[in-house]
Amino acid sequence: MLMNPAVGAGRFSGNGLTKRFGTLAVLENVDFSMGMGEAVGIVGPNGAGKTTLMATLSGAYTPTAGTVSFGGQDVTRLPAASRCRLGLVRTHQVPKPFSGMTTFENVYVAAAHSDVGSRDEAYERVIDSLELCGMLAVANRRAETLGLLDRKRLELARALATGPKVILLDEIGGGLTDSEAQDLVLTIQELRRRGIGIVWIEHIVHVLLQVVERLICMDSGRIIADGEPQAVMSDPDVVRAYLGGSVQ
Repeated sequence: MLMNPAVGAGRFSGNGLTKRFGTLAVLENVDFSMGMGEAVGIVGPNGAGKTTLMATLSGAYTPTAGTVSFGGQDVTRLPAASRCRLGLVRTHQVPKPFSGMTTFENVYVAAAHSDVGSRDEAYERVIDSLELCGMLAVANRRAETLGLLDRKRLELARALATGPKVILLDEIGGGLTDSEAQDLVLTIQELRRRGIGIVWIEHIVHVLLQVVERLICMDSGRIIADGEPQAVMSDPDVVRAYLGGSVQ
């Protein structure tokens, strides 16, 4: 079983993060911090800024203001590929495998472009990732022929093959049945056992709560609650913003 020896060391944080598109502020002075081995869930209504926060933390977006730090290093201006080699990797809500390539080849590309030391180590990472994600049986299948669950698994296997310290998951359960989402939960729980940090945006809250130890709720580009999951879900501001209910 592969384990990154640096997993669990240091912190991952964003300080004063603001992201504007023209005059529209999608993030407003957001502070985010977690230990490298922590599991944090992010919930909130559509348009709350969750995916923009993830894109800013991962390097897809450069913040309009604020800084991002990973393991004690300022990575604010580093692109996503450079952050990946440091151990910070993201999955996407809509999987985008490389068409015309097999499942194995897709995962090998991810391993080969990480901080891997040799072809043998890259191969080992690919096999370990495919096995963990339950994909050895379809390793030689063309990626574009896979069903939604297997494409989600492939997205996760590619992230794992980079040797991450922290994985950012963007609605990886989206579009799946409850039983299919449960399959992914078992895999993500194994990542936790390996000491890999998780930041997980998800609308299927009962699935999310099987993994995370801390919950953040966002609304209108701000964090409105952060803490123990059940306490956050019962917070009056969260009930109003996310659950659409009224507080007596």
